[in-house]
Amino acid sequence: CSNAPTAMTSFSADAPAASPAAAPIAVVVAGALGRMGAEVVKAVTAAPDCRLVGAIDTSAGREGADVGSALGLGELEVAITSDFEGCLCQASQAVRTAGPGQGAVLVDFTHPSVVYEHCRAAIAYGVHPVIGTTGLTTAQLADLATFADKAGVGGAVIPNFSVGMVLLQQAAAAAARFYDFAELTELHHNRKADAPSGTCIKTAELMEELGKRFNPAHVEEHESLEGCRGGLRPSGLRLHAMRLPGLVAHQEVMFGAPGETYTLRHDTIDRGAYMPGVLLTLRRVRQLQGLVYGLERLL
Repeated sequence: CSNAPTAMTSFSADAPAASPAAAPIAVVVAGALGRMGAEVVKAVTAAPDCRLVGAIDTSAGREGADVGSALGLGELEVAITSDFEGCLCQASQAVRTAGPGQGAVLVDFTHPSVVYEHCRAAIAYGVHPVIGTTGLTTAQLADLATFADKAGVGGAVIPNFSVGMVLLQQAAAAAARFYDFAELTELHHNRKADAPSGTCIKTAELMEELGKRFNPAHVEEHESLEGCRGGLRPSGLRLHAMRLPGLVAHQEVMFGAPGETYTLRHDTIDRGAYMPGVLLTLRRVRQLQGLVYGLERLL
């Protein structure tokens, strides 16, 4: 997400998770056959307080197949569908009498080109969106926040569900007070569509909350290859993106000062690292009164 506000509504960190005696949380997963979506399906089906009620995916030849069988989990009696709004409508109707704070939840890991429409549709159907897909613009986030507020539907846009990444971002924001020179590098697999990543942008935004200017020029730079110095933000921070097979998700923030460098790095080795954050968010999102941005707002 680009230049997004860090919070769009108030939220109590002590908002309770679902009671063990409560009905399981009805969860729809969009992008269910993708790398992240498949992990979410596994995590949701393994969680005793959650119930998978919908699996949306547009992969060719998978319409109507059981999502559990497709992912090697055994039959889950949930058919894959490409009908996004139809699935949301069905999920919404299934829990419409459950009462306040008991609606269905959409977990979306799809594509930047459709994530705005997906989030808006979920809110319209009264389904709480948990958005892991990055690529939303500042204007889109503001529009979604207004729409969620008017609809009274809680939602969460989470650029990164890793607790370790949240800790890195907080450390980077703290270090930015003491260093005037810093650059950010993110590395992802070569099937990631957007660059730089929403996580990297979010890190830069947290550093920029100080309102300072980074990387004052000491020389007039010239690029013999356009773009080799990375993307330049108005604050002076530069963001670099790498895409290679074999990578999962990695980020580095390097600070420099006379005689020293200070480097913060986080490496995601397996996508299962994101699942505690996903489950925490879908358990809390139904208590929200509007849209929040960033996992740190829920910890």
